[in-house]
Amino acid sequence: MDILIWLGLGLVAGALAKFVVPGKDPGGCVVTILLGIAGALLAGFVGRVAGLYGPGERAGWIAATLGAAAILVVYNILRRR
Repeated sequence: MDILIWLGLGLVAGALAKFVVPGKDPGGCVVTILLGIAGALLAGFVGRVAGLYGPGERAGWIAATLGAAAILVVYNILRRR
């Protein structure tokens, strides 16, 4: 069930990451949402394994948005090369 929540959170985090990361996104909206989902899953997994937060805590939203933004920045850097 947690995976489904992280997928939904990733959709929102991808949209928020698009606003946080300035510039033209070479992949478009769909790629941004997929990167947001990947960032949310990564941040959720790492945060829980590290014991930083538990299920349903507000830090999960922040971590998912930061994870999505980080993946979007890396994607933009790799895409420009």
